[in-house]
Amino acid sequence: MSARTPCVAGINLGHDGGAALITPTTMIAISEERLNRTRYSPGWQAALLYCLQAADLRLDDLDLVIVSGIGHTPPEPAQTGLQHLGVDSNHIKIVDHHLSHAYTAYCLSPHQEATVLVIDGAGNNGDTETYYAATTDGIHRLGGNPPGRRRAGGIGATYEAFTNYLGWHEQEAGKTMALASYGDPHPYPEPLFDVRNTDVYGRLNATHSRGVAELIAATGWDFGPPGSRGTHPRGIDAAAYLQFQTEQTLCALAEQVIAETGLPDLCMAGGVALNCVAGDKIRRMPGVDGYFVPPPASDRGQALGCALYGWHQLTGAMPRRPLAADTFGRLYTDAEIEQALRRDPRSGLVERRRTSYAWHRESNIAATAAQLIADGKLIGWFTGRSELGPRALGQRSILADPRTIAARDALNDRIKHREPFRPFAPAVLSDHAGDWFDLDVASPFMLLAPQVHPDKAHRIAGVVHVDGTARVQTVDPAVTPAFAGLLDHFHRITGVPVLLNTSFNDREPIVETPAHALATFQASDLDALCIGDYLVTKT
Repeated sequence: MSARTPCVAGINLGHDGGAALITPTTMIAISEERLNRTRYSPGWQAALLYCLQAADLRLDDLDLVIVSGIGHTPPEPAQTGLQHLGVDSNHIKIVDHHLSHAYTAYCLSPHQEATVLVIDGAGNNGDTETYYAATTDGIHRLGGNPPGRRRAGGIGATYEAFTNYLGWHEQEAGKTMALASYGDPHPYPEPLFDVRNTDVYGRLNATHSRGVAELIAATGWDFGPPGSRGTHPRGIDAAAYLQFQTEQTLCALAEQVIAETGLPDLCMAGGVALNCVAGDKIRRMPGVDGYFVPPPASDRGQALGCALYGWHQLTGAMPRRPLAADTFGRLYTDAEIEQALRRDPRSGLVERRRTSYAWHRESNIAATAAQLIADGKLIGWFTGRSELGPRALGQRSILADPRTIAARDALNDRIKHREPFRPFAPAVLSDHAGDWFDLDVASPFMLLAPQVHPDKAHRIAGVVHVDGTARVQTVDPAVTPAFAGLLDHFHRITGVPVLLNTSFNDREPIVETPAHALATFQASDLDALCIGDYLVTKT
C-alpha cells in the first residue's frame, strides 16, 4: 500500500471493456466505448488513462490492479498487457467474473447483509447463475448452476439466443423485453426452464439462433421466420413467451436462494438483472424485504466490481459505498465546454455534420430548458459526471415532453431512429412518484417497471408502454439537484412532474465529453443543447 493513499484499479478484458479506480474518497469508472465511440467494444487503455487523469494519479501510484474477463478460463496476469506499461506483475491480480459482479451488487447496495444473485450469459468456469451470502465480513459463494449443464441452458444465454433469432445482437436484449409486451406467451404450452432447488435447466442445447432453431425443430412451435425484428406476429409471441418464462424462473430462483441463505434482502447483478419488468415482480415477492440492482449491472460494471474486490483484498475492509446516483465520470469545466463550443480542435471535437449554431451562458439553464420542453422542443441535456450504466439518468440525456405521443414519435423519427415498439422512460420527482405510478420505493436507476396509475396515463401518454407500465426513474433533489431543478420548473409550467428521458446518443454510445455532445447535437435534429450552464441553438 502506498504511503500517500491506497489506490486500486479494476479492468474488464471482455466485451463492454473499461476501467475503474478507487481511493478512500473517490470512485471513478468508465467504459471504453464512451471514449472510442464503438458500442460494446473491449479494451481498457483509454478508460484507465481517463480514470488516472481524473484522480490526478499515475500508473505507479496504483497499489493493486484487479482484472476480470469472460471465457471458461479466467485471464492470466501476463495476458493483460499491463506489464508492458511498467506495472509490477506482483500488483496484478485476477478475480472471477461472477464474483466481480457480486461485489458491485453488494458493495453499492444499502444492505448490511444480503443474498446476492448473479445471472448473465456466461462468466468463468461455465457459470451462468451463481448466488452468495454477503456481509461486511465477506462475500461467500454458496452455489451456482449445475457444472455439467451446458451454457445454453442458462437464463442469460437463452435470452440472448431468442434475441439473436429475432434479429438483434445478443447485447440488445432490451429490445426483446420491450417487444414482449405486444405478444401472447400462451401459444407455447411447455415451460422454457425447469428450476430444481437452486438449479436452472433451460430447454436450449445450443447458444445463439441455432438453439432456438433446434427448439422449433423439436417442438414444431412457430416463432416466425428468423430475423423478423418485431414485424411478425409469431416472433412477437416468441418474445412474450421468453419474457414470461424468464420472469417465472427468476422469481422461483430468487425464492430458492433466499431460502438457502436466510437473508431476505436481495442484490442482483449480471446482464439479466437489467430486465426491469422481471425486477419489479421480484422486488414485490413476499420473501424479499429489500431489492437492489446496481445501474451498471451488466459487464459495464465489471471493472468497478474488480476495483471493489481489490479494495477488500488490499485493505482487509469490505468497501461499503451505498450508491445514491450513477455518477462515476469526471466533471468538465466551463473552460472545457467553451473550448468545444469554439470548435477548438484540442477539445477532441469531430464534427460528423457541421451545423451553424449560436451559444451563450444562461442565468437559469433549468428554467430555460423546462420552457423549451414545454414548447415541444427536443433538447440534449449534459451536466455533471456521466453515468456508468447503460441508461441515462439526467447527466447525459435527451429530454422531451411526456404529455403526448407527438414528442415521443418526433424523438424516434428525427433523432433516436429506434424500433417503434420500444418505449421511452419517465423521470419523475421522487415526492410525486407514488401519485403517478404504482411505486412505493425509490427507483433512481430506471430498473423497475411499475404500472402507471390509470387516471394519470393519458396525461403522460408519451412514456406509457402498451402494457400500461413505465420504466420509472425517481429523481431526488438532494442527490441530483440540477436534473431535479429542471423537473421542478417543468412541473410549475405544466402541472406534470414528469419528463421523457432517454440516452443522449443516436445509434452510438452515450456521449461523454462536451465535444461528443456538440457533435451529436449537430448531427441530429435536436432543437437545443443545454451543456453545463450554456444554451446552444442552431441558426
